[in-house]
Amino acid sequence: MNDAPAPPAPSTPTAQNRHVRIMTRDGSPESVSLDRIVDAISRCADGLDQVVPQRVALRTIEGIFDGATQRELEDLSIQVAASLMLEEPEYSRLAARLLAQRMSADVEAEGVTSFSQGIFAGHAVGRYNDRLHHFVRAHAPQLDALIAPERDHLFEYFGLKTLHDRYLLRDSEHQRLLELPQYFFLRIACALSEGFDEALELYNLLSRLEYLPSSPTLFNAGTCYEQLSSCFLLDSPADELPDIYRSYTDVAMLSKFSGGIGMAFHRVRARGSLIRSTNGRSNGIIPWLKTLDASVAAVNQGGKRKGACCVYLEPWHADIEEFLELRDNTGDEAARTHNLNIANWVPDLFMRRVEADADWSLFDPKHVPELPDLYGDAFEQRYEEAERAGLASRTIKARDLYARMIRTLAQTGNGWMTFKDHANRACNQTALPGRTVHLSNLCTEIIEVTSGEETAVCNLGSINLARHTRIDSTGEVHFDFDQLAATVRRAVRQLDRVIDLNYYPIPSTAASNSRWRPVGLGLMGLQDVFFQMRLPFDSPRARTLSQHISEEIYFNALTTSLELAAELGPHAAFDETRAARGELQFDAWNVTPSEPERWERLRAKIQQVGLRNSLLCAVAPTATIASIAGCFECIEPQVSNLFKRETLSGDFLQVNRYLVAELKQLGRWDDEMRDRLKESEGSVQAIDALPDELRALFRTAWELPMRSLIDMAADRGAFIDQSQSLNLFIESPTIGQLSSMYFYAWKRGLKTTYYLRSRPATRIARATRRTPDAAAVACSLENPDICEACQ
Repeated sequence: MNDAPAPPAPSTPTAQNRHVRIMTRDGSPESVSLDRIVDAISRCADGLDQVVPQRVALRTIEGIFDGATQRELEDLSIQVAASLMLEEPEYSRLAARLLAQRMSADVEAEGVTSFSQGIFAGHAVGRYNDRLHHFVRAHAPQLDALIAPERDHLFEYFGLKTLHDRYLLRDSEHQRLLELPQYFFLRIACALSEGFDEALELYNLLSRLEYLPSSPTLFNAGTCYEQLSSCFLLDSPADELPDIYRSYTDVAMLSKFSGGIGMAFHRVRARGSLIRSTNGRSNGIIPWLKTLDASVAAVNQGGKRKGACCVYLEPWHADIEEFLELRDNTGDEAARTHNLNIANWVPDLFMRRVEADADWSLFDPKHVPELPDLYGDAFEQRYEEAERAGLASRTIKARDLYARMIRTLAQTGNGWMTFKDHANRACNQTALPGRTVHLSNLCTEIIEVTSGEETAVCNLGSINLARHTRIDSTGEVHFDFDQLAATVRRAVRQLDRVIDLNYYPIPSTAASNSRWRPVGLGLMGLQDVFFQMRLPFDSPRARTLSQHISEEIYFNALTTSLELAAELGPHAAFDETRAARGELQFDAWNVTPSEPERWERLRAKIQQVGLRNSLLCAVAPTATIASIAGCFECIEPQVSNLFKRETLSGDFLQVNRYLVAELKQLGRWDDEMRDRLKESEGSVQAIDALPDELRALFRTAWELPMRSLIDMAADRGAFIDQSQSLNLFIESPTIGQLSSMYFYAWKRGLKTTYYLRSRPATRIARATRRTPDAAAVACSLENPDICEACQ
């Protein structure tokens, strides 16, 4: 499309003579033929044997109008290619290449022709910091030579479109593009590295889409405000007016700089509590949460994404029932919060009382101020003492409250079940009395101690497992554990470096992060690995592989942190951790790792040398970065074999490329099959013509037993020293099903769960009303293996 001008042609409808007159980037008119468009698209389609450049070119020239700009012509060709993805997934890569070509022309038009030139220009207008500028100036020729434009070919369309729309640097005034994807990756690598060799290694990981840091790091690395952390955990404010309002300020500052926030409210007094200074009565926590809700909505994350916060509450708090109604779609709007997520911080004692059909006491925190800081036996002893002392505000049936929690999950997806005692007993930071985990984060994968002086922070990144497989000489796919080990070691060093570079919006975050130095290395693309190796998601081999991957990540992460401790010293609080006593994560789960001898050697070295990081592994949700990397999200099974993608250019249907490859081998990828997939909303289970093996392989999350997902999470959990964002999926949930499912998750030792995914919402409302809640809970607990009886 950027060839020399063709001879002028008369302006006539494109469908007849296959020419169109356009305005080039320099403003001059030019006649463009169909053949020229075919040639330009063919160059982008090199190596994509399944695409037909002529189809894209013909639809483009038929859809464009005389007088259109060259940019409009290019945009239309991209949209045409993307519209063909349902027929052939390779058109996604063609659309990405066409977009990359257009982006290159846009950036060159702004006078940026090399990586270093872009950094110098960005620094001159105050977009990049001095450290990055000095680094690039010191290594400019070598860095410019590193750029590998061919790696743009690894992108699928929606991954590159996400980068283009949300991440790449733009001119502040006119929003003109100033950065290319490879410049972007190298900029991040330089910003997070201490030397050229380190930057090279990290650039290779990023540009090959083998590992990606979390969005705040991608947004802000090398900028003048390097807030690179993903998650912040605020302890419950003290039950005083200044403390509560101070917490709002903290939330606003964290949200401004792209932080996802978890906040506890365990200590704030309940409705009806006496206020001594005024002799009045408290309105409880709901009005405070309504104010917090408005604050979160008002302060978005630098204009890049909405502010986000999750509030945690322990189920003994006397306002727990009103808390569970916060996300309801009906009732008093003054008592509803539409921007806050909510989660239950559940002690074992509550679950045991539900199981025993016993009573449960609710307390005003003013009367039991120590309960938030206790867990396990100490919590149970104090809780029962308070009951005997008559301090309870009221007593209810434990099953009634549990049923209300489950109904909230079923109807809203919110009110996440997270388990206080499991989280504390297995946290490396809780070795000493007084060190307590009071909550998790926005996405339930971070488990760190908090206090009035320390706001917990975590820096996240995820390994793309889909790019850690290899094919042997026989064509069989294997997982490459050597490559995984190398990726883990580079990633941990990058995450640790973030702690020292980070901009801390409030002082308590700096205090916590420098003391504990926690990081959260996670994974994505597990479903891709199973597809590549042709393993059904819940097969024994898949379950074993999943556990082995997590074990190797944990082992290599600990090894790297040990090496960093030898080089730079252990983190300040190492002597206060369980690792200092020789306890590792799998010990808390009573699991024996593979090759115990190597673990014993590592354990001894850790006790001798220390660790640079108190926590290392966390499986975060990866919706955005998985889209960039072109893989399935974190640890989850696919939700459908057919996806609707929404962009500013329109809506596009995308099909599971692994399924298409299998269907092509069977000679079954045709219009009839595409229609069947649409009719079945992306499921292949009702397509009898397909082999059973294929239908088992391509089951969706709605078609897999949730017990298997929970079992796999528990297997991984022994090697994840923080937690994992575990979504659970039930198409039309009932109280009985959910009661049984979450009890099973608790008994398997999970620390946290995340969203309950269900569809459609109209079925949920009906399903949860078929049986009285308490009866459904009772049935599920008495018959845990046949909870479908409650449907």
